Amino acid sequence: MTVEMWVSVASLLAWLWLTFGQGGFWHTDVRLPPRPERAARPGVAIVVPARDEAEVLPLSLPSLLAQEYPGTARVILVDDGSTDGTGELARRLGEAPGSLPLTVTSPGEPPQGWTGKLWALRHGVELAGDVEYLLLTDADIAHAPASLDSLVAAAEGASGGGYDLVSQMARLRTETRWERLIVPAFVYFFAQLYPFRWSNRPGSRTAAAAGGCTLVRREALERAGGVAAIRGAVIDDVNLAKAVKRGGGRTWLGLADQVDSVRPYPEFGQLWRMVSRSAFAQLRHSVLLLIGTVLGLALVYLVPPVLTAVGLAAGDSRLASVAGAAWLLMAYTYVPMLRYYRQPPVAALLLPFTALLYLLMTVDSAVQHWRGRGAAWKGRTYPAPSRSEGF
Repeated sequence: MTVEMWVSVASLLAWLWLTFGQGGFWHTDVRLPPRPERAARPGVAIVVPARDEAEVLPLSLPSLLAQEYPGTARVILVDDGSTDGTGELARRLGEAPGSLPLTVTSPGEPPQGWTGKLWALRHGVELAGDVEYLLLTDADIAHAPASLDSLVAAAEGASGGGYDLVSQMARLRTETRWERLIVPAFVYFFAQLYPFRWSNRPGSRTAAAAGGCTLVRREALERAGGVAAIRGAVIDDVNLAKAVKRGGGRTWLGLADQVDSVRPYPEFGQLWRMVSRSAFAQLRHSVLLLIGTVLGLALVYLVPPVLTAVGLAAGDSRLASVAGAAWLLMAYTYVPMLRYYRQPPVAALLLPFTALLYLLMTVDSAVQHWRGRGAAWKGRTYPAPSRSEGF
């Protein structure tokens, strides 16, 4: 066989493994179970870290304050050094009739070794008091009225067992052309790295959560070492799930039906920064993992369309057939995610191009790190890897 044929066979075998052996990562049916009726539920504190979020807060905070929850609940918004009036706006929004109790507080600048978000979360958790559950949710996440009740119901379990951490991957915006191209793939790639079914299995080494919406038992969080256990983690959600699982807790992660991100990414550069700011941290700032990731992405996502075209141009039907089969299998696994995001299935054929963009974003993330710029977010940079960072 030619080199091209060997490479195309390797790509096809990789896709056969991913499709049937990688925890069914491409299925989109991992959702919260139906909510059982219950007269009362345990107390919950909703902790929202917010830094310069005045643009999105009117779309998200009212949805938290209007939660229909059959139990005691309150909202704690931690204003993390905002300069755009986030705290004042939150207080005004909290004056709406019938709202849940709202506390707006500020922790001051984070000490050395802490990321700003985690320092804010720690402050909010301390203010929460003796509640059974903490809902950690971002300031750009809007919740349907029954969202909190559904999360707690899943954590409690139908027979009283349940989970110590329940997290939902919020449905991100797909209104612009670039959002439609990049966002579904973002969730697809995340699920490929951390298959939800594996993460949800007790005893599995895989553990993941989505930082935009994570409900955690206070006891499980304390057993895991509290927020301080992951204080320097840029990928805080995955590391929180790992810490809870190491502490003996059960975790659950799935796609959301009642939780949506309201943050717009109208420009390509904004989406690029969203991915690149943490991509190299995902690889534990390792050059070897970076090289392996680039080669792996090329073999799995770029080889099939390239060698399909080469085979067709050269009249090599065997090469075109093998490479084309890998491409079609790739597209087949992407269709469910496109349907979840209400996008046309034919867009699955563009996944290799999107993967190329993600490859370049990952390389750019490493370059920025080597230039000393690190993972930047809203005026803060975190150049040093955490000991808990990575897979």
